[in-house]
Amino acid sequence: MLGKVFCAIGLIALVAACDEIPTDASGPTSSAPAQASKTLRTPDQAARAFVQVTQRVEPIAERECRARTSGVNCDFRIIVDDRPNQPANAYQTLDKNNRPVIAFTIGLIAEARNADELAFVMGHEAAHHIAGHIGRQRQNAVAGAVIFAGLATLGGANSAAVESATELGAQVGARSYSKDFELEADALGTIITHKSGYNPLVGAEFFNRIPDPGDKFLGTHPPNAARIQTVRRTAAKL
Repeated sequence: MLGKVFCAIGLIALVAACDEIPTDASGPTSSAPAQASKTLRTPDQAARAFVQVTQRVEPIAERECRARTSGVNCDFRIIVDDRPNQPANAYQTLDKNNRPVIAFTIGLIAEARNADELAFVMGHEAAHHIAGHIGRQRQNAVAGAVIFAGLATLGGANSAAVESATELGAQVGARSYSKDFELEADALGTIITHKSGYNPLVGAEFFNRIPDPGDKFLGTHPPNAARIQTVRRTAAKL
């Protein structure tokens, strides 16, 4: 369960620590939202919406994690990354105890137009952990490093060239399935968002406001249109 949420209340200094927020493990599971949440017009509204979204999404993400995995730490910790000058972003990582951490930068919270967008992003990041993407990405990086190093060695490369090939192979391997990982997280994130009582179709409108990465070779993210299509296709089955 969520241990502590860092909530944002100020304008510039949007983040301040707040007391532990109890979560309802029995939260909404199958509500079918038909309308978007109200528009967030101020940083204070965005901050309060973030706390409310966390309370609703975290227990659902934990439940999905436990239902879809075995032997995986599903005790999500949701935090705000309050480092200065960070761009609008959210990411999933693991702490030193292997506990899943979902971090939102202040910029992303401030730019969210409604709670549905915050919920979708949170569900998406939780889905990365549930699907084991960090571990799979590491495995792909190791495989790429081994393959490229082997090819360089067979080609008679010196130690420096082999080292460069190993680094390149790790980068190529890590990126080889990253687009698929993002689409997987979009699909499962749609389910988590819906079960938390938010509208994933409204939440996915976020993609219409961020730069489109297109379909670049070895790019880390798929085109925005493909991501929106994935959300719509998944939502149609709910």
